[in-house]
Amino acid sequence: MTPAARAQAAIEILEEVIASARSDGPPADALVAAYFKSRRYAGSGDRRAVRELVFRAVRRSAELPGSGRTAMLGIAPELFDGSPHGPAPRGEDEQPAAASLVPDWLGGELSPLVAAEELAALVERAPLDLRANLLKTDREALRGEWPGAVPTPLSPWGLRLPTDTPVTSHTAYLDGRAEVQDEGSQLVALAGEIAGGERIVDLCAGGGGKALALAAAARQAEIIACDVSRQRLSQLPPRAERAGARVAIRLLNPPREAAELSDLAGTCDLVLVDAPCSGSGTWRRNPEGRWRLTPERLERLAALQARVLDLAAQLVKPGGRLVYAVCSVLAREGAAQADAFLSRHSAFGAMDIPFAAGRLDGVGRLLTPGHDGTDGFFIARFGVGC
Repeated sequence: MTPAARAQAAIEILEEVIASARSDGPPADALVAAYFKSRRYAGSGDRRAVRELVFRAVRRSAELPGSGRTAMLGIAPELFDGSPHGPAPRGEDEQPAAASLVPDWLGGELSPLVAAEELAALVERAPLDLRANLLKTDREALRGEWPGAVPTPLSPWGLRLPTDTPVTSHTAYLDGRAEVQDEGSQLVALAGEIAGGERIVDLCAGGGGKALALAAAARQAEIIACDVSRQRLSQLPPRAERAGARVAIRLLNPPREAAELSDLAGTCDLVLVDAPCSGSGTWRRNPEGRWRLTPERLERLAALQARVLDLAAQLVKPGGRLVYAVCSVLAREGAAQADAFLSRHSAFGAMDIPFAAGRLDGVGRLLTPGHDGTDGFFIARFGVGC
């Protein structure tokens, strides 16, 4: 493919990404993969180049572009030269999509800790982090198997690899000694200060990454992973088998979650709430997330976070802990949500987070790409009777 033909392919994919963002459809990664699945004539170099164009265009514009053409005009106007198989020449009045880092409406929602000079890091390409599975190995042993791997600076379990390192075909991944997990996610698991023999509930477990980290850190703990999504939760059993981890799963059915968890009420040493959120802390992995977030959606997410926290509070036993985390850098989902929880639940008090990473943000800590090199996370810990 010529450079112009690659630009045209990127425009076609961007049109799909924009439409999918409007309809809350598949993510950009899936759309790129589907595009090339039906165009097997494209070589690996062409696929990489087109994908790079697509994501450069997505990262450049925080606001939803009007079209794939306007998005591409912002990064490669020189390719609109009328070349065969390339985009049609630029119209006289045709303007590129505006460049920005954060949607205008969202600027006031950011945590005040996120300074202007940090904004670019929110959408820069993310590093590739692994977590050593302590059930089968340790970080130093694993490090010797990955050329270029260095220990992550904050998590004692983590390794950071060159971004394009193949992982899922590596023996250490296939036999469960390594899991792909951002260092920030590893710190969420560390925040609980777990011990063997404890009962731990991961209330919004999704595919189970943090549940597996908890199981590896405390071999004798009882780990119960819950979620309302059958599809997400179905990923956990094969992952747990590969990791050699013991994790029970429960599929919850809204709005009956409290009844379905009634046997656990007041019995849990630790409840982890990694709540559904805006994903603003993971824009560097999913930059089109900025196009999908709306004021209405943020309002619904904040209400859901409060509801899940109230549900979690019922499960914690006297002397137990509740860890609240969101992969977000928005104050409404972080410090404000933590304060609101404490105002509703007088039996709980704020506890210190057992690491110095991030910055104090209200009663919790905020990790950001620009300050910590991790995905963005707000983490708070509460204790009964504190």
